[in-house]
Amino acid sequence: SNFDENIFGILKRGQVVKGHLEKANDGTLFIDNVNDLPLDVQNKILRVITDQRFKRLNDTTDVTVNFRLIASTSVDLKNEVLNGNFREDLFHRINVINLNLPALIDRLSDIPLLIEYFFSIFVGNNYDFKKFVKNLDSFYSYNWPGNVRELRNLVERIIILSPGQNQDKINEIIKESLNKTTTQEFNISENLSFTLREARENFEKEYLSSQLRKFSGNISKTAKFVGMERSALHRKLKILGIKEFN
Repeated sequence: SNFDENIFGILKRGQVVKGHLEKANDGTLFIDNVNDLPLDVQNKILRVITDQRFKRLNDTTDVTVNFRLIASTSVDLKNEVLNGNFREDLFHRINVINLNLPALIDRLSDIPLLIEYFFSIFVGNNYDFKKFVKNLDSFYSYNWPGNVRELRNLVERIIILSPGQNQDKINEIIKESLNKTTTQEFNISENLSFTLREARENFEKEYLSSQLRKFSGNISKTAKFVGMERSALHRKLKILGIKEFN
């Protein structure tokens, strides 16, 4: 299959076409969404990791490889193992060092850095993205179900659809992309059953939680931005039952 050909390479009419495994030799092989690999492919990958060699399609010669393997997954692989969707032996081979990347909603303060990085990829390093994207409030109040990939797509869309840097067009693209669903939206209809005090508390809780995330839990920066004394913000967070984090 094309899948096997891409991974293992092939001998075609006497010509060697290298696959990803061979290209990664003495380097790093990155498998994105390793949980999507069919069980038979998982088995083949495990064999390569164990033996450090494989054969190309249509070939009898052993190809020796040595690479660092990095795999990503968007689901809990332990559950996949329990459900029989992922090989337990492969899981233990790849689960040597586990890096947990939090969802974008849990690290909102990374948004400007990521936007700057994606602008540098698409436009070049000497570009100030703040000329393009002037207000990040809607970015901070959106819940980013697609995480960093969704943010990257939005930046790419802004650059492609507004080559003349038209501010109204940029704002329209951002609004269209980010108004699908927001986590911190204060919905009046949902709050009509509350007393004014309860509704105000609900709003304050959502608002201050959002601001805290925006400043990565930094109380001083959050207090300055929302116009409160540091000690007053501490008290308010305690009253509202908002856990402080670092």
